[in-house]
Amino acid sequence: MSADDRCELLAMNVTVAESLRQALPSVEDLDRVASRLKGFSDPSRLRLAIALRDGGELCVCDLAWLAERQDKIVSHHLRLLRHAGLVRSRKDGRMVLYALTDLGAALLTDVLAHEVTA
Repeated sequence: MSADDRCELLAMNVTVAESLRQALPSVEDLDRVASRLKGFSDPSRLRLAIALRDGGELCVCDLAWLAERQDKIVSHHLRLLRHAGLVRSRKDGRMVLYALTDLGAALLTDVLAHEVTA
């Protein structure tokens, strides 16, 4: 850290600092948010989420073809997205179908809002 990044004099506004500190979300809440954001921190997972947004409910084999990845890799990414609460899955016979959750769709919209036209 350079000297330009640090205060050289302790001149803290305790009233403002304490008010802000009390208003901050808990570490547990922020951990949950960070885990969800990590779900979309990989280009392959973002691509899968966009495919689910545009295609609705899709099976792993369709998603693997769309993402141009092996089904085992796609299954791994989908498991991470499911664990983060961004997608849900259901079995239909021998197929597993995936869809974005409402939270996943909303977060994807926010993540892509200013970055990509998809």
